[in-house]
Amino acid sequence: MTAQKSKNDTQVPALERFLTYRLHVVNKIADRDSAQAYAERCRLPIGEARCLAAIGRYAPLSVNDLAIAANLNKGQASRCAQALTDAGLVRKSVSPEDGRGVVLSPTARGLTRYRQIAAVMQERNDEVFGCLSEREQKALSQMLDKVLAHLDTADIDE
Repeated sequence: MTAQKSKNDTQVPALERFLTYRLHVVNKIADRDSAQAYAERCRLPIGEARCLAAIGRYAPLSVNDLAIAANLNKGQASRCAQALTDAGLVRKSVSPEDGRGVVLSPTARGLTRYRQIAAVMQERNDEVFGCLSEREQKALSQMLDKVLAHLDTADIDE
């Protein structure tokens, strides 16, 4: 990316030097390419693919738990859960805990699709981070864990 340096303010670093902005760019590019891979290979939009991945891994899940696991708001998680149910990939059943809510579990077709999604996720992860050595990947993972823990703590403190 080449951006012209502003003559107006030399005291503020260029936008592309801020780590938060750079993480945003990495996320946008990775999501764009992942969305294409999920659509082509799994026949699902990215949000539904991520929800099915969470359901496949952690079932049974309530919609609230799905929202947390897939990093979506409750409305998005609910819409994805309904789309996956309509597609025959997820089943809703009465929660054994309270008898009122529902929990989501993958169907046999959903488990097959979940495995496809997991394979795409692994390939995408390898594509994105393949430029880093194993040691660099481990260091980056540890740093991201530290930042995520810090942000989670900051959210609690507010």
